[in-house]
Formats: sequence, C-alpha cells, structure tokens
Amino acid sequence: MTTDLPRLGVVIVTHGSGDVVGDCLESLLSSDDVALSVVVVDNASRDDTADVVGKHTAPAPHALIWRPTGRNGGFAAGVNAGLDILLKDQGLDRFWVLNPDTIVPPGTARAFATHAPSRDFAMIGGRVIYAEPPHAIQIDGGTIDWKTGQTRNLNQGKPGDTPPPDPDDVDFVTGASLVVSRLFLSRAGKMPEDYFLYYEEVDWALQAADLPLLYCTRAVVHHQAGTSIGSPKPGRHASPFSEWFKHRARMKFVRRHRRVSYYGAVVFTFAKAMQMFLKRDFRAAEAILRGGLGMRPPKAVAARLARGGVAL
Repeated sequence: MTTDLPRLGVVIVTHGSGDVVGDCLESLLSSDDVALSVVVVDNASRDDTADVVGKHTAPAPHALIWRPTGRNGGFAAGVNAGLDILLKDQGLDRFWVLNPDTIVPPGTARAFATHAPSRDFAMIGGRVIYAEPPHAIQIDGGTIDWKTGQTRNLNQGKPGDTPPPDPDDVDFVTGASLVVSRLFLSRAGKMPEDYFLYYEEVDWALQAADLPLLYCTRAVVHHQAGTSIGSPKPGRHASPFSEWFKHRARMKFVRRHRRVSYYGAVVFTFAKAMQMFLKRDFRAAEAILRGGLGMRPPKAVAARLARGGVAL
C-alpha cells in the first residue's frame, strides 16, 4: 500500500460476534485521515459473523482481510494470527488490537497512528467508554494489586470528561483497545496464548521493560462490553463463564509473576465467592471458586466450551 497518510494495522478477533462486528467495521472503516490495514480473525464462530464481515468492503485507503482460524484457540491466539499477517507489511510499525463490540469515533484511529512519532514505546492506550448509558468510563488503563493479583480499571464509572490518568500510574492497557509497536513485538514477542481469556494483556505489558506505556487522550472508543462472554458492565454482574475464566487467569498470572502472593490470591478467591454467595448468586460463587482453585469449570461453562469445540 502506497499512501502519504499515517498507517495503522488493526486486529479484530471475533467469536460469535455477528450482532456487533458490523457496527464496529462500519465505524472503523469511516476513520478520517489515516490508512488502515484491518484483519478480522475469526475463532470458529457458529453464527453469521462471516456473512456480516463479508458485506463490508474497505474504501480506499483502507484494506480489509478476513482470516478464519477454524478453531477457537482463545483471544491471544486470534490476536497473534492477525499480527502474523500484518507484520509481513514492513510499512506498518504499530498495531491496534480492537474488540469487535466497539464503536470507533472518526478521529481515534489517526490519533493512535500519530501519537508519539517515535517508535520507542511498548503500548498506547486511550479511553474506553461504555456504549450504553450513562456513558461512563470503563477503563483508562489498569493497575495490578500484587497482593491478590486483582486488576483495577482506572477512572471506571467516572464521567467521560474526567481528566486522563498519569501514564506512569498505568500498569497495563486493556485488550479492548490496545496499540503495540513493532519494536515492542520484536523484543517481547507476541501475546501469551495460555490464558485463553483474561490477563493476556496484563502479562504482555510486563514485558515492556524500558519501553514506556503511553496514553493518548484523543483515542476514544465506545464499548458495548461483554457481548460474547458476559463480562460485567453497569447494571449487570459478570456471567459464570466470565467469572471462571477471570479467576482462573488471575491465579495463573500470580503463580507466574508473584508466587509470594499466592495465598493472598487464594484468600481473595474465597472472599469474592462468599460475596456472590451472600448475594444469592450461587452459580457465580461456584465459578469463582472453581476458577480460583484450579478446578474444572462448572457444568454449564464446560457444556458451552464443548459446544464451541474448546478443550482446555
């Protein structure tokens, strides 16, 4: 691709995303003053995702590639399949991992493509806002509680005009909207695939070493949140599916990076499970315990995984 516009590679991983990915692509491909190379990687969807994506043609100067993997290897495996394609284009030096249930304002892609002209960065994040009322901030970057392995979203729930965080306070950038540099990939490698869901981007950010994590105030996306796996959002608790994977991943992360915090992380597991039990959400309580204690998923979660052809 030859263009005088700033360029940005984009990876969108889909799984059962037919109800949302069309709106994402429509908004993304309407981006102003930037040339996008978009790869949609599909993790064995069984709905109409392929048909929805197939209805979209990228207008110049953008390009759109459809890449079915034939299996659901998890979020990171999908991301890496997309990066494998984009890295072949030596004209691209930064890559945007974007959720299919996001809506992209016209200037966001260019903001990511032009922020920090130097290539010497690991990741760039921006503001992710809940798409549904009250349009509050979902995350401005995240922090890690090393005593429990729990992550926290900076500015979550605050109004959309809240001042941005200090980048030095950010431990990781959310995988819902995350830009990485070619330099970072050459040093750290691609996203770790053994989590399947959750904590991949948290683990990845720890590989930044001396490369900074940056924050772009002009890069905003609107996130419908949890359309595929039932992640929590305002007015809705996390699904048992989400809870099992999240606490399973949290314990894997702690064992890998801060083994001294293992027992604190176990205590946190029991505390969260008790919290759900007292709220009479017994399915969530069971999912938290099973995930945090390294047990097999609850029957309903296991059945859903089996229907999707996933073997963990």
